[in-house]
Amino acid sequence: MDSSSNNNDTLCVAPPPASLEGFASLSVPLYRASTIVFPNSAAYRARATRSPDGYTYGLSGTPTTRTLEKQLAEIHSASRSIIVPSGQCAITTVMLALVSHGEHLLIADNVYPPVKLFARTILQSFGVDTEYFDPTRLADLDAKFRPGATKLVWVESPGSTTMEICDIPAIAARCRKSGALLGCDNTWATGLLCRPLSLGVDIVAEALTKYAGGHSDLLLGAIILDDLDLYARFRSTLGALGVGTSPDDCSQALRGIQTMALRIRHAGALGELFAHRLEKSGVKVLHPSLPSFSGHALWQRDFAGCSGVFSLLLQNVDVSKVDRALDHLRTFVIGASWGGTRSIVAPMTVAGERQAMPSELHRSYIRLSLGLESAEELWRDLERMSDVLLG
Repeated sequence: MDSSSNNNDTLCVAPPPASLEGFASLSVPLYRASTIVFPNSAAYRARATRSPDGYTYGLSGTPTTRTLEKQLAEIHSASRSIIVPSGQCAITTVMLALVSHGEHLLIADNVYPPVKLFARTILQSFGVDTEYFDPTRLADLDAKFRPGATKLVWVESPGSTTMEICDIPAIAARCRKSGALLGCDNTWATGLLCRPLSLGVDIVAEALTKYAGGHSDLLLGAIILDDLDLYARFRSTLGALGVGTSPDDCSQALRGIQTMALRIRHAGALGELFAHRLEKSGVKVLHPSLPSFSGHALWQRDFAGCSGVFSLLLQNVDVSKVDRALDHLRTFVIGASWGGTRSIVAPMTVAGERQAMPSELHRSYIRLSLGLESAEELWRDLERMSDVLLG
């Protein structure tokens, strides 16, 4: 279509194309678009044939989005990834696409609490039967499998807050035998420290809000997988729901990923150092690198290292004492999430959330995420906090 014109009205809204010859930006360009222009009417009528990878409308992505998706897929040695607005959205999209009325979903009892909220509200209203299993007891999983009815098993390893690591290859073998798919939330490790697809997982979800974004200022998630039929199915589900992501946020994530390996390496090393020091001081520490940690052997086998997130277990410690301890912090900030440049601490409890694991009524946790501040100042903060907790 010839867009040339001498009319000022048209000239204002139809800019001339700029030559890209000789221009090679080191950074990924930011492409914003809702409408995608087609070369002719026939191409527009046949636009459905471009799915699931092609461009048809801004909702399904732009070259900025696709670059981020390709980079994440390569980090995981996967065929595809799909960017979504949050980590929770990645998980719920998978569940909506794969589990229907009358079918059975098995969820590890230590997952991110909003996943359970989604299961007992949205999925329950759709007639999905959800059950929870202890991820540290394969016998519990075996007892709850329903051959032919169990369509999806969902795990998170390490688990939110309580840090349990499950035997992913063993769970994957059971899923294959029963005909169920296996999904895994890999946000703690990222594809740099663990590649669940290589351990037998079918679908990986990650909250890019954390380490990929890296600066506590965006919300994004990803679905990562090899199966192209599932890939097309998830794309279709997102399209039907009208879910898309901002290319501006994707651009920020692309920038964050450039330093992700360095940040995780630093935070992981610092976390291991602090975990060993805290354990020696008498604090109960939940950190995979500690020989005393119940999942230590599984971590050594399946993970390439540790991120900067771990927890302290408090038994029969009054809430007021926990609050006083946190109020002594000067460098850590108190807040949700993790993986940014600032070190974050959050008081946590899972009382009332567990269905298949031992009672947590008398336990609370402090979850730590290490950032890039002075190691000496962070350690002084932790010393002040532990003095109050142990006093």
